[in-house]
Amino acid sequence: MKLKSAFYALLVCGFALPSSLAFAEPGGCLKGAAAGGVAGHFVGSGHAKGGAAAGCAAGMMRRHKARKDAAAAQKAQENQPSQPAGEQSGTPANSPSSPQ
Repeated sequence: MKLKSAFYALLVCGFALPSSLAFAEPGGCLKGAAAGGVAGHFVGSGHAKGGAAAGCAAGMMRRHKARKDAAAAQKAQENQPSQPAGEQSGTPANSPSSPQ
């Protein structure tokens, strides 16, 4: 009996460890399907599968949009011109070109 419970404990830890090492992303099919399945279950009998399918689709769309936005932000950051370390943007307050 102890061997059996130790086996199950190791099995649970084996599945929990890789998921804790992965970085979190928004959405996804499994996350959406879990939420949709629970929501469908509370709506009424037989709606859990439909809720899971709809949740999976919604989760995949959310993850796709998040990845697309991240790629666009990275591309915009790469295209931004860098300034030398000594210069600041704008004109200093005591320069002759500033209004007084």
